[in-house]
Amino acid sequence: MTRFIQAALFFLASIIQFSVAVANPLAPTPLNGQWRGPLKLLGGEINIVITIVPLTNGTYYAALDAPQQRISRMPVEVEVKDDNLTLRIEQAGSSFVGKIQDNGATFSGTWKQPGVTAPMVLKQATASTQAATKFKATPPYRQTDITFTNPVTKHRLAGTLTVPAGEGPFAGVVLLSDSGPQSREVEVPGYRMFGQLADYLTRHGVAVLRFDDRGVGKSGGTYASATTADLVTDAQAALAQLRATPLVAAHRVGLLGHGEGANVALLAAAGAGRAPAFVVSLAGYGQTGYDVLLRQQGEIMRLIGADPAQVKAAQEVYQRTVSIIRQTPDNAAARTKVAALLAGANLGLDGSMARARAVQLTSPWARYFFDFDPQAKLDKVQCSVLLLNGTADLQVSARRNMTPLYKALRHAKRTATSYKLTGVNHLFQAPAAAWPLVNGAPQAVFSPEALKLVHSWVARETTPPGGPLPVTVKRPGPSRKVNRTPSTNRTRS
Repeated sequence: MTRFIQAALFFLASIIQFSVAVANPLAPTPLNGQWRGPLKLLGGEINIVITIVPLTNGTYYAALDAPQQRISRMPVEVEVKDDNLTLRIEQAGSSFVGKIQDNGATFSGTWKQPGVTAPMVLKQATASTQAATKFKATPPYRQTDITFTNPVTKHRLAGTLTVPAGEGPFAGVVLLSDSGPQSREVEVPGYRMFGQLADYLTRHGVAVLRFDDRGVGKSGGTYASATTADLVTDAQAALAQLRATPLVAAHRVGLLGHGEGANVALLAAAGAGRAPAFVVSLAGYGQTGYDVLLRQQGEIMRLIGADPAQVKAAQEVYQRTVSIIRQTPDNAAARTKVAALLAGANLGLDGSMARARAVQLTSPWARYFFDFDPQAKLDKVQCSVLLLNGTADLQVSARRNMTPLYKALRHAKRTATSYKLTGVNHLFQAPAAAWPLVNGAPQAVFSPEALKLVHSWVARETTPPGGPLPVTVKRPGPSRKVNRTPSTNRTRS
């Protein structure tokens, strides 16, 4: 039972770690790129991809991908000391300990996970390999790198603006990323989620602004201390920037968010001031943060073979931990209590590890997220909302998230449309069987069905009275779920 509870607690901590960008100090020459290599196991091998990106505050964002297992963006903690490298993948209960060689081109060491200890070599992907997934042809639209300022925090944000060819004025949309520090492309190995989405929408007549999260890439600020509510101010700053862009119709600019970004978009649409023209939610949360983490903890334990008693024991530790945090507003006191609970819960955590978990669990983001209710302000949303979820999404279930969001919007008499997309995962990738071959290898693509639905819906929402309607989109098969409700309180400005 101890192994299962520890794995589940690692999972919980890694979710929070991913969202607050916990990392270790950079080496003198920061690591930056993708490293790939095979993990040899009995009966075969698994291809592992580690992406490491240096952040502006002197920390790293890192993630693990294992395409064969459909694992994407699993959080990785990076520790570098001289030429020694440690990668901790706590969600999988795994680690890599080794040496940095060949001026950072090679990681050579040992991979450890429950029941497995194996030598492993990770090689940095060449620039040509990493660039192979990017659009090579000059796009048929205008593309500009820009910066703008969040007037609340005063930090600068950097992004890419794409504007369709022609005279305009065009509708526009700001893209908001999921939890964790993300670049403007929202890139995983072989797939640029926001890059592909922006390209498609701009080619079809919609101006798009996508930007690096605060503390990432060329953006200033610090991500680790930001709550979901704090990120709303970044969204509002981006919205104002796009509205002020020449050739863009200010009254036809909306927000599109993925995961937590969808909840940021909905909060922005419910806040004071000028509302966006529309909101598109891609796999937004519909449950409280506390319930999301509790359910995900149970699901990951069942996946690794835990029985109901083991799941119950782990969730009791989680519930007691959150109860302490809620009842103890002082962080120093809360961390002392949480660390003592974790160290004494027979989880195999020593004192330093328990204290590290306590810091993660009492971060500003975690405290906010435990009590975040994504439905609380939906009655104040002042624009139409499109909700999309994939049936293959293992992180944000459509039934437990999209459906409650839709029902809450409908109850508040807001305009809402929802679709379930068969075979589409959390990153909105099309089913693997539909991927095209690039240089003989399958290339992940954004779901064509999702792209058409987003464009068609945005075009209809932003078409001026008397203007031409968008091209009719062929309806998907009967597996798609469509819900619509009229609005009696719809405001655009």
